Amino acid sequence: MKKLIEINTVCNGSTGKIMCDIAKEASKSGYQSYCFYGRGRPNKTVNCFKIENKIGVLLHILLARLGFNGHGSYFATKRLVNKIRDINPDVIHLHNIHGYYLNFKVLFKYFKNEYKGRIIWTLHDCWSFTGHCAYFTVVECNKWCSECHDCPQLFCYPKTLFDTTKKEYLLKKSLFTGINNLTILTPSIWLKELVKKSFLRDYDVDVIQNGIDVGIFKPTFDDFVFEKYNIPKNKKIILGVANVWEKRKGFDDFVELSKYIDKTRFQIVLVGVNQKDNKVPNDIITIPRTDNAHDLAKIYSIAYVLYNPTYEDNYPTVNLESIACKTPIVTYDTGGCMEQIKHYNGGFIINKKDYQEFIKILDKIPSENLCNVSVCDNYNMMLKYINYIK
Repeated sequence: MKKLIEINTVCNGSTGKIMCDIAKEASKSGYQSYCFYGRGRPNKTVNCFKIENKIGVLLHILLARLGFNGHGSYFATKRLVNKIRDINPDVIHLHNIHGYYLNFKVLFKYFKNEYKGRIIWTLHDCWSFTGHCAYFTVVECNKWCSECHDCPQLFCYPKTLFDTTKKEYLLKKSLFTGINNLTILTPSIWLKELVKKSFLRDYDVDVIQNGIDVGIFKPTFDDFVFEKYNIPKNKKIILGVANVWEKRKGFDDFVELSKYIDKTRFQIVLVGVNQKDNKVPNDIITIPRTDNAHDLAKIYSIAYVLYNPTYEDNYPTVNLESIACKTPIVTYDTGGCMEQIKHYNGGFIINKKDYQEFIKILDKIPSENLCNVSVCDNYNMMLKYINYIK
């Protein structure tokens, strides 16, 4: 039986779910699958093994603050390498290897000097080819194309107090390049084009887009949603959804938008907001983050429009979920957003912070949203996982 090892920061959340779902699909296809993760809760549906403990993560975070992100967890990664040797997998599938749980120097030295199987690396952001950051579009930094230095984002994830970006950039370049059995996958054409401008350009780079469960995310109207979340039925819902609301996800844009909309006709509803957050205006309805996809589909289905003002993203699944629920989208030309809606009649791209244009679009939204079956099928996560197996 062929053996597959998957490695990611977490077993849950967006990237964790992708990892575990691929492992399950691989098991159906004749692989013996193992998932290794760094933090959080295990996924009970697959073979999950935790790489690092809480103390190790905290020590790793301390090192990252000193400018050495990815240099902690030395002994934990040594143990991981020993487990890889014992399992002797045919394929190792990497996801996010940043996140304070893995020593990339230890792991990639093993890849270069010993491991003979195949390595697939799915990039969910840009961290692998920069000297520090996971995204750089907001600050419009292109130093990663040649050599990182004088980083403008030291206090962004992974937060650090010292600029070691040149040293880290050169270290990543030396470790991440020259591996004969490595293939890179990206969820968007946008990210593939960035990879081809980076020091990873010599690798084969393919695109397998993220998918969703189209059996769950479909028009699912339930009157009880209004009562459950105290949402008025006599207003059109402007919806925002995020796992964590932060500046790069456009939280401030919703706060500003609330000053422009006609509150007698429209109601802003944000899913994923911490209930203790006192920055949310009183006229915005907030719903806590939910892992219940069925509930989320019901929320999408009552919305008039999804507003996704994300400033930095790769291939956001909230857009796909909204499309599958036949809820129109207004978003920015960020990451792979344009790729997602170019064949979709209910999608609109606007300039960042162009609230007046957003208001105009509210009156252009079709009464019958035409998301045809072939478009929704293209987002079927099972088709994506089959592509991974291939």
